[in-house]
Amino acid sequence: MGRRSVPLSVRLFLLISMFLTLAASCQEAWCQDAREIVRKSLELDQVNWQRRADYTWIMQTRERHFDARRQVTSEHQEARETIVLDGQPYERLVERDHKPLPEADQKKEQEKLDKIAARLDKETPEEKQRRAAEREQARRRERRFLLEITDAYNLKLDGEEKVDGHDAWVISGTPKAGYRPKSREGAAMLKIVGKIWIEKAGYQWVRLEARTTGTISFGWFLARLNPGANLVVEQSRINDEVWLPTREYLSGSGSVGLLKRISEDEEITWTNYRKFQVESKVVPAGP
Repeated sequence: MGRRSVPLSVRLFLLISMFLTLAASCQEAWCQDAREIVRKSLELDQVNWQRRADYTWIMQTRERHFDARRQVTSEHQEARETIVLDGQPYERLVERDHKPLPEADQKKEQEKLDKIAARLDKETPEEKQRRAAEREQARRRERRFLLEITDAYNLKLDGEEKVDGHDAWVISGTPKAGYRPKSREGAAMLKIVGKIWIEKAGYQWVRLEARTTGTISFGWFLARLNPGANLVVEQSRINDEVWLPTREYLSGSGSVGLLKRISEDEEITWTNYRKFQVESKVVPAGP
């Protein structure tokens, strides 16, 4: 199924990964402790990401646009059900602007999902293996990028706070002076600072805050994100077995193309996490 186009931030999902993989360059004992805390959290986050494939969930998105005086000019809301089939997530639109889809549109969404399920069911073992290898290759490419980030940042253990009922370490990250990035993504990360809260009991990250300090360009300068954009991401323990994202909030301004300037905020919430194999199934739309 088609992916929803993402304005302004290109979802800034890489920011989440960034602050989960910050590494320090200093040698003091407290700095080494912060590095070890983040390292353990990163390992757990990778496990959580793999376990997420066992779940289906509802993602609700609210997007607001503003004029120069920060007055809301438009607002849009969508809700999508996400199902993971053979390791690949697929989305089904279920609600638009707080209203269920009309019956005809519901049928179209179901038919798209049915076609995908039928295609996957007809794949040969060799085709499934090739597709799985391609997914793994993509993950390795992302991993190489994350390994660059570990060289690009210093971090500091700022103290401890209670977040959502959890005692957590507070760790701040700043770009390392003089670091020479090896990729375009690495160059963008040098314009981002932030903090991450990691719970002390199990080394799971609970909250992330990030802020841009310079202009970041995406897509060969077709989109720009201005300094001062803010991102907040939160996650919670689900089904007493896995930690998954529950809320993301992004606000900022930028431009698309040469003329269009935009200012907006976007809030995403993930709810109704359910074990896919046990509690849900892909229901055919019928003949």
